[in-house]
Amino acid sequence: MIVQHHLGNKIAVAKIKVIFLEQKKDDLLPYFVEAARKKGENDLYLKLEGIDSKEAASKFMRREVWMIEEEVQIHTRKDNPIGWVGYCVVDKGNDLGPIVEIIEQPHQVLGRLEINSKEVLIPINDQTLEKIDHKKRRLLLNLPDGLLEVYLG
Repeated sequence: MIVQHHLGNKIAVAKIKVIFLEQKKDDLLPYFVEAARKKGENDLYLKLEGIDSKEAASKFMRREVWMIEEEVQIHTRKDNPIGWVGYCVVDKGNDLGPIVEIIEQPHQVLGRLEINSKEVLIPINDQTLEKIDHKKRRLLLNLPDGLLEVYLG
């Protein structure tokens, strides 16, 4: 099967051992990678254990593919936003918690957090990002006044 990714062009395909495919919404199953190779800048050919035909692969068309966070970190460059999953967000000295998902849109990057059991989307851009501390796995931000209250208020 062909998988699109956002890990950057330095991905080490030989190190990909397992991926998770969405069977249905929020239902992920692991699949072991038998073979992998690059197909262009953002695509991979993957041969998965137990998927031996086009018909078997077709049921996963347009489905989300997930990887273990540690593997994502291996395959991404430090400046790739997808590698910020798990980084703690600090806004003006206040710890907001870890990024659970990065949403890359054409003109901006959003970090999804869960604060007090509520989904919060924060913009990560030149105006909000003050510093990335890779050693401590933290993003130091200066969010617009009132943004958090929109989600939490």
